[in-house]
Amino acid sequence: MARSGGGLKKGGAGAGPALKGEDLFASLPVAALLIDPSDCVARANAAAEHLLNQSERGMRGQPLDTLIDLPAGYADRRPSLGFAAFDADIHILRGPRIRADFVEGFVADHPDWRIVTLHHAPAGRRMGHGIDRAAGARAAIGAAAMLAHEIKNPLSGIRGAAQLLASGVDSPEELTDLITSEVDRVAALIDRMEDFTDTRPLRLQAQSIYPLLGHARSLAEAGFAKGVTIEENYDPSLPPALLDRDAFLQVMLNLLKNAAEATNETVAPRIGITTAYRHGMSISVEPGQPRRPLPIEITVSDNGPGAPPDIAEHLFEPFVSGKPEGKGLGLPLVDKLIRDMGGIVHYAREGGERPLTLFRIFLTRAQA
Repeated sequence: MARSGGGLKKGGAGAGPALKGEDLFASLPVAALLIDPSDCVARANAAAEHLLNQSERGMRGQPLDTLIDLPAGYADRRPSLGFAAFDADIHILRGPRIRADFVEGFVADHPDWRIVTLHHAPAGRRMGHGIDRAAGARAAIGAAAMLAHEIKNPLSGIRGAAQLLASGVDSPEELTDLITSEVDRVAALIDRMEDFTDTRPLRLQAQSIYPLLGHARSLAEAGFAKGVTIEENYDPSLPPALLDRDAFLQVMLNLLKNAAEATNETVAPRIGITTAYRHGMSISVEPGQPRRPLPIEITVSDNGPGAPPDIAEHLFEPFVSGKPEGKGLGLPLVDKLIRDMGGIVHYAREGGERPLTLFRIFLTRAQA
């Protein structure tokens, strides 16, 4: 592989694309490498120096594959589409093996130049493997607190209504209606919790996602997202995905409802639904298992404030919620259903001055 000794400079013939945000590039919290047309490193930011245990000067002119073992599928990628591998097992050749998100994109107006970012995945993150012990403890504490709140209150109301009935009130209908509604509320909560204990396999089949997305959007606009602008940006060539129709529809409704609630206090609330085909996207769902290609991406975005920083890493754990009245069951159920379909769901906050909250779903392509 050819080497390039030239770094990236501001202007000048043959210097490559000038970066207007030199300071921004250098201070990015995610490791970033600028790759020149000969597949060599032209620039590296401070986070990349720290992660790869090398100085920018030492990395300049070095082929990328002399710094890290590239993720599976990278060599077979279609360069025009970019590449992404989340929660990849990456060996840093001058350091340890790490779990990281590896994403390759392009430099605007310079298609032969690329940006590679490496986001170190902390241990126990809900991206590839199961929750850790601390997450299990948080879930147990959250379950106890939520059940105490949600069941104690209706039981108190039911007891009071029963006492009034025993005293012989003149109009018992209102009290019996109260008892019925409160019992139904407790039963509905238990039904939602039972969704997590359902281990029956889903009925996966080849399905175009677009009729389901259209149906979910219609339901949202007629109900919980009334008055919210919903924008679509679809890849018309997306092939059928392998999914369960009812489970996928439930996932989309949960995410759209979550987005609508997140924008309640936002001026000009907006929800986006985007689809794309990500060649090379793959993940190991369980330790020791081969990586699974997940090229079909569906993203639900909103311009709300996003999750509080202290719970952002735990959104897919049961009973974790940033809403005052939230039960913390919606996103964990989304995670379970997507995993039951062989895919993954990922939370991100992106966008600079006008950040967006994004939930990205990755699914398997159905075999022709």
